[in-house]
Amino acid sequence: MPHSAAHILIPLIIMSLIRDYYIKRKGKKFPLYYVLIAGLAGILPDFDVVAFWGLYFLGFPLSEVHRTFTHTLFVPLLFLLLALLFLMINIKPLSFRKHKLNWSIIMLMIAFGSFVHLLLDAILSGSIIPFYPLSYVSIGLNLFGYLPKALEELAAPSLDTAIIVIWIVYLELKHKISDFI
Repeated sequence: MPHSAAHILIPLIIMSLIRDYYIKRKGKKFPLYYVLIAGLAGILPDFDVVAFWGLYFLGFPLSEVHRTFTHTLFVPLLFLLLALLFLMINIKPLSFRKHKLNWSIIMLMIAFGSFVHLLLDAILSGSIIPFYPLSYVSIGLNLFGYLPKALEELAAPSLDTAIIVIWIVYLELKHKISDFI
């Protein structure tokens, strides 16, 4: 399974690239807070692991808790529907520091981050059951599973390291983060 760093950084990087090369080029404002929300939402489906900490003492194995309800398409779909609802009712923006954050965009970022999480789990490690509990059909490529056993254990931490290095290099090239050091 990809580790938390990958689950946070991949949606954060994708949304940052969309922000830098698409949204800003259209002359629209898109505060970095939205990018941060998308990244943090990348770990949302793994909150079932937090639930497992309590359920373990009731006799539940991890396999009955992890990758069940929170790893379905219903999670990003719920936040997508909330985004549409907030867009229709025109709810008052959330004031945070000097920015006014749009609730529908916040929900859209949460939907995006949680969806990327599901994609990562399905593509890289094992499978997900996208319509659990309505259907038990699982999908996944399990690319880590094709590696030799010794490398399989190193795949997730190596991915995290590569992503962090790429992210820091991108920040330096695009945003000159060394100016802040």
